[in-house]
Amino acid sequence: MNKGVVFRAYPTKAQAELINKTLGCSRLIYNKGLAFRNESYAKGKKVGYNQTSAMLTSMKKERKYSFLNEVDSVALQQSLRDLENAFVRFFEKKAKYPVFKSKHYYQLSYRTLNQKNSIRIEGNKIRLPKLGFIRIKQSEDIEHINNVTVRRSATGKYYVALNVDFAPVKKARSDKFIGIDVGIKDFLSDSNGNKIDNPKFLEKSQKKLKREQRKLSRKQKGSNNRNKQRLKVARVHEKIANQRNDFIHKLSTKLINE
Repeated sequence: MNKGVVFRAYPTKAQAELINKTLGCSRLIYNKGLAFRNESYAKGKKVGYNQTSAMLTSMKKERKYSFLNEVDSVALQQSLRDLENAFVRFFEKKAKYPVFKSKHYYQLSYRTLNQKNSIRIEGNKIRLPKLGFIRIKQSEDIEHINNVTVRRSATGKYYVALNVDFAPVKKARSDKFIGIDVGIKDFLSDSNGNKIDNPKFLEKSQKKLKREQRKLSRKQKGSNNRNKQRLKVARVHEKIANQRNDFIHKLSTKLINE
């Protein structure tokens, strides 16, 4: 079976610059592909992945787009794959019409494939195309990697999400049963009379969040001070999200094991 595993990555300054460049190039190709498809549809022409891939090949030959050759070529192709999937989901009425990606969106990612063992873990580092070996905080052993999504969070941290093969271990079936009622005042109550309080992480951080957001609203748009304050606001949101994930994972694991 396949599963996703996320590790924190610690790139060097040069590696971080190349990751950011790859993120920007992937966004550019996605937007160029979307614009190309919109223009073609307006003229009554049908355009798919093959046509946008040919567009990418043509762009790489142009002098003003020569920087595209500096980043992982597979990542650029995958951005067009993502665009194709977005249109498929739209035509299947499972999603809205694809929109352009903004350069002001701070949380970006790109995906690359493991070809001929180009992606592998050695020691406490992972090898990625064009980037070489990047130090990671590994929490479990990995056998085979299918693909990797490199992500930069809103707080400027870097993560690698690995799609890996694994052999699931079947747990012994228990004869215990439980009924769970999820609520608002209490996070949940079960059929054994136990209650789990709602941790209310957002409410506990609300005072600090409001203070940092007020400071952000006073900063001049486009200034370095505004960007620094934006990071502070993002860190508060990140802490709340981490607290929620930690709480729900520990609780669900406890219920399953018991």
